[in-house]
Amino acid sequence: MQFDKELDARGLNCPLPILRTKKALTDMTVGQVLKIVATDPGSVKDFQAFSKQTGNELLSSNAANGEFIFFMKKK
Repeated sequence: MQFDKELDARGLNCPLPILRTKKALTDMTVGQVLKIVATDPGSVKDFQAFSKQTGNELLSSNAANGEFIFFMKKK
C-alpha cells in the first residue's frame, strides 16, 4: 500500500503508539496515509478505537512476525 509517512512504534506500549500517531497525523494533510509499525498486541484494539473516535480512517491492519502494521488515512 502506498503511504506518505511512516511511524516506527516498535517497543512502545499503550498509550505511546496512539500518542505518537496522533502527533504524526497533525503534521500531515487531509487524505495522506500514515504507516504505523507496532509490537504491542493491544495496539490492534487501540487503533480501531482511535479511528472511531477521531474519524481518521483505518485502511488496514495486519500482523506478521510479532509486528502489527497499520495504515491510517488522515481525515
